[in-house]
Amino acid sequence: MLRIAAFSRLVSRSSLTAGRAMPKTMPQALGLSLTPVRFHGHVHKPKPGEELHVTFILKDGTQRKYEVCKGDSLLDIAQAHNLDMEGACGGSCACSTCHVIVDPEYYDALEEPDDDENDMLDLAYGLTETSRLGCQIKMSKDVDGIRVALPALTRNVSNADFE
Repeated sequence: MLRIAAFSRLVSRSSLTAGRAMPKTMPQALGLSLTPVRFHGHVHKPKPGEELHVTFILKDGTQRKYEVCKGDSLLDIAQAHNLDMEGACGGSCACSTCHVIVDPEYYDALEEPDDDENDMLDLAYGLTETSRLGCQIKMSKDVDGIRVALPALTRNVSNADFE
């Protein structure tokens, strides 16, 4: 946390910003996330009558059901409830560690995955026809009641894998 704050101060004073406030896109342009760890996996409590439902099927076969808000991503929901979903890239669609297997009943209700998501899914372990990235699935009334399974393993590909 201290290193991130120090980096923020350094970048904001550097010639990159020439004394101006750091643009919102600067961290992403540098491949970094400057949000504190305590905000990863942060979800709001749904208002009465606006609850949406999601069920996670864990690696051991047990099921966990949650009431969530519209707009929350499956990655944030899983992390907020301490489920075993890494999300190594912080939800920026740059890894496959939030890979989930969507119940076929709900798969067609989701928006089509874009090219970036498909590229990352190619790296996922145990890919299926209904695999998606949890960071790209946002809760909505269209997918209320969605069921997703966490795969047995995840693959976190890094530069070291290619040396």
